[in-house]
Amino acid sequence: MIRCGAGSIRRYRVWMQVLVVHAHPNRDGFSRALRDAAVRGLESGGHIVDVVDLYQEGFAAAMSAEEQIAYESDEPIIDPQVRRSADLLTAAETVVFVYPTWWWGLPAILKGWLDRVLVPGVAFTLGDGRPKPALTNVRRLEAITTYGSSRSYTQFFNDAGRRTISRTLRLVCHKRTKVTWHPLYSIDSTNADQRAAFLAKVERRMAKL
Repeated sequence: MIRCGAGSIRRYRVWMQVLVVHAHPNRDGFSRALRDAAVRGLESGGHIVDVVDLYQEGFAAAMSAEEQIAYESDEPIIDPQVRRSADLLTAAETVVFVYPTWWWGLPAILKGWLDRVLVPGVAFTLGDGRPKPALTNVRRLEAITTYGSSRSYTQFFNDAGRRTISRTLRLVCHKRTKVTWHPLYSIDSTNADQRAAFLAKVERRMAKL
């Protein structure tokens, strides 16, 4: 953005409200390091960052019977923890997911977060019986994920996690929402230098959002 003053032109970056959603049980592992690198980069770029660490917060992946009954009611969210995530999501302009790809898909806890948080009134509306996007506040989706398999092998099995975020989730966001993927393939075959380089790359890219 450019701001014009008396006899001068100054360029400046506009901060964003960013939600980082992390899904990995190991607090000392590489995924946690990726989450921290993403947060450092975002904060160095001047953005306001909220973090939802699903395992650390003990988020329940399974939708309860009570939640399923309430799903299409006027109050579909009955859990305060889910309400907090929904409030953060509806305030965010960018959502960053940090997770490992397991069985070519999302970890169960992250899929459960989508199931329980992206309910009617939060992710979409059903005014005339047809779903309409409600997360029009979200203009960017960023995913940082590791794979045990190679890129070609992952693509052969359709990369279900990527499809969920880049296609299905994007459908309920702003129509011009940009999706960016930050993958590290064949992680079990990488060495310390390669992993450190990926961490640095993630931090740089988040700083430039």
